[in-house]
Amino acid sequence: MHDVVIVGSGPTGLMLAGELRLAGVDALVLERRPSQELAGSRGGGIHSRTIELLDQRGIADRFLAEGRTLQTAPFGGTQLDLGSLPTRHPYTLALFQNHIERLLLEWVEELGVQIRRGVEVTGVSADDGGAAVELAGEGPVRARYVVGADGGRSVVRRSAGISLVGPDATRSSLIAEVKVAGEPGQQGKVDARGIHGLYPMGDGVVRVVVTEASLSPAAEPTLDDLKQALLEVFGTDFGVHSPIWVSRFTDATRQAESYRKGRVLLAGDAAHVHSPTGGLGIGLGLQDAVNLGWKLGQVVLRNSGEELLDTYHAERHPAGARALKYTMAQSLFQKADPRQEALRDLLDEVLRVDAAGAPIAALVTGLDVAYDLGPGHPLLGRRMPDLDLITADGPSRVYQFLHQGRPVLLDLGAPALDPGGWAAQVQQVRATYDGAWQLPVLGTVDAPTAVLVRPDGYVAWVGEGSADGLDAALTTWFGARQR
Repeated sequence: MHDVVIVGSGPTGLMLAGELRLAGVDALVLERRPSQELAGSRGGGIHSRTIELLDQRGIADRFLAEGRTLQTAPFGGTQLDLGSLPTRHPYTLALFQNHIERLLLEWVEELGVQIRRGVEVTGVSADDGGAAVELAGEGPVRARYVVGADGGRSVVRRSAGISLVGPDATRSSLIAEVKVAGEPGQQGKVDARGIHGLYPMGDGVVRVVVTEASLSPAAEPTLDDLKQALLEVFGTDFGVHSPIWVSRFTDATRQAESYRKGRVLLAGDAAHVHSPTGGLGIGLGLQDAVNLGWKLGQVVLRNSGEELLDTYHAERHPAGARALKYTMAQSLFQKADPRQEALRDLLDEVLRVDAAGAPIAALVTGLDVAYDLGPGHPLLGRRMPDLDLITADGPSRVYQFLHQGRPVLLDLGAPALDPGGWAAQVQQVRATYDGAWQLPVLGTVDAPTAVLVRPDGYVAWVGEGSADGLDAALTTWFGARQR
């Protein structure tokens, strides 16, 4: 029996596998595809907080070396400034999913993650003793826990009986990578149907996005469907041929009622589906994975009780719901309609006022996520800034201490702290930092004397001149004191 079986080796499944491996857990990934190759480049783009998560694991440079950074993000008709956000990565990284998956695969292979390819999961059942993952044409694979990272049509979610709830689709769009007759330049258009565009990608390949005249069924689209839609919008089908891939997406916005049902958990698109507007999908999945990985590791290793897994839903469901609100709001502006244009123009006036767009910029980038850990210092429940520290061994950064996925007790002043019975789990770092503590949206906050940083980079406890509450926080997140 495996500790954990992850169904799906997309970005979310790979990130979770890496997190579990760092935690010392036996995780097996099951993937239907025979290889990691994708047909086409697919979606793309990750934002500041997701880049920070990769930085926390020491692999952000791999992604930055292959993508292109953009210091603005759109909302309505306004380009929001990301460059002034208080982060080491104040930008969006334009990088398609095929490259993101390839780089994540390199990382998990270095960690020794097991991936079985060419297997189709047909169902999941669970009881008090574990879970069984049913495979087509062979016997089940058993595990203590199963995580569905198998996309919006998740077999794991359906087998577990977890409902998706939210607004139905109002329109559908086709997206494709094809070859065309000749070499048309970039073209874009917005009309009453929606947004449409052709974007040359090199080597004669063009990415096409076109909104359909009416909401189409979920069936896989054909090249003829694409030709017809282009003809209706542009008066020509541009001679499209040799499709690399053709797909359909809608503006349906749904979220799993629960991210956990006993021994079955959901992450990424299996837990939330939405319009690709804004490029939030990959980042949301990676953030789910990093939140879940260390918690599931704690439970599997019996350092913590199963109640720790309940905090996964409690934290990630509200964070996901807030991100979905952005995708719904942004999709309103993606068609020509006088009333929506009036709203967009008025919103643009508001957002141009100094710093008025900062809350939305922080939402888009994921830097505004704040988990409800109770009252206290503004840092509590928020992501830890990547401060430049001075330690006994010389200069360092906070995120360098998170590379192995272990919690950090950062001691910045008197009184000296003692992790006691948690010393084997928690790294204690004594350092100094003399700069300002800047948080997105909130601005400058009072400097703490110590912070307890979880493996996902969020602050679990803040010291303000004493060790009050430290033992309770260590117990909550990392189990009972070891004797």
